[in-house]
Amino acid sequence: MRTQSSVRTDPYLRSVLVASCLVAGCSSDAPVADKSPCATNDGQCIFRHDTFGDEQLWTDTLRLHDLVQTLPPTTALAVGLKVDADAVPADVLASADLHDPATTVALISLDAVVGVHGIVESGRITKIGITCAMCHSTVDDSVAPGIGKRLDGWPNRTLNPGAVIALTPGLPSFTGSLGVDNAAAVAALNSWGAGRYDARFNQDKESHPVVLPPAYGLANVALETYTGEGVVSYWNAYVAVTQMGGHGNFKDDRLRLDIRQDPDRVTPMLPALRDYQFSLVPPAAPTGSFDIAAAQRGKILFEGQGRCSACHSGASFTDAPTLHAASETGMSADEARRSATGMYRTTPLRGVWQHPPYFHDGSAQTLLNVVEHYDQVLDLGLSGAQRSDLEQYLLSL
Repeated sequence: MRTQSSVRTDPYLRSVLVASCLVAGCSSDAPVADKSPCATNDGQCIFRHDTFGDEQLWTDTLRLHDLVQTLPPTTALAVGLKVDADAVPADVLASADLHDPATTVALISLDAVVGVHGIVESGRITKIGITCAMCHSTVDDSVAPGIGKRLDGWPNRTLNPGAVIALTPGLPSFTGSLGVDNAAAVAALNSWGAGRYDARFNQDKESHPVVLPPAYGLANVALETYTGEGVVSYWNAYVAVTQMGGHGNFKDDRLRLDIRQDPDRVTPMLPALRDYQFSLVPPAAPTGSFDIAAAQRGKILFEGQGRCSACHSGASFTDAPTLHAASETGMSADEARRSATGMYRTTPLRGVWQHPPYFHDGSAQTLLNVVEHYDQVLDLGLSGAQRSDLEQYLLSL
């Protein structure tokens, strides 16, 4: 039997705890999830396949398995789920009927759906959970759109997590039992869109989704999150316990959160998970994807008139652990305001060519839009040619 306690002292905080259950299951009578499929020192396996026992949320509470059982692969691919082609024999993949829900069940049984780990018995999905890879991996589309070799650490910008949660059969009764208006929750979830997620929605019931960040290029970065709450293991624990619904512990006095579950399936996995994430290097810009001469001119501007290197400094192009007020960047303060720090960390730029849109809220569709934003906010006085050169430099990183 697992136990869970959350330290809350006043009615408002207790109400926030109730809201937090919207995404992280809080019932105390659910059985402990099956043993981890990964060794505690196998970071790649943890990243790709370990659910941290979050079946307690996705199966026992939200009944995601009932939804997935009915979905043909075409629908699953349409909401951004990916298929690992290496997990399926080539002849089987070539002949698979992507319009048949039975194919989805077969793919789950092969552990071939990226970021989804399930158990299939007699043709039925009996248990299902999600892993880090669902949001922070994609595939190279080498077989078909959404089907190919894994690209760990690449943000899944076609995944629509809000829509998936909104469709789960258990959501209406769950929100009803918590006194949370289901229609309002569904409307918020469906408003997020592809490639966006709000990791604070279940804490304060506000809805300000952010762009899913890459999980590569984090080695030697002092703080890994948009708002710089802590090192990568802090954020991994926060997401695993409070968002994925994992069976583990998380404590942050700044957020007045103290969640304890026995056994703790999360904490023992954090060191190896961190090491694997640190091993993921940013992808190099494809040959011919940027103008070399313009990029060279842009580098001079980046370090000079553009003033970019004042914050995007060092090998990782970030001045973290220094944090910045939203007013310094001209960005919306919503994400910072809701965080433990109230500020933003300078985003590392290696591999930035790969993952539009930009800024934490996705408000810049292109890197040229990023340059134009700072040209205006910082009153840089850049010409059109200079803005273009800076864009080409960013595309080269």
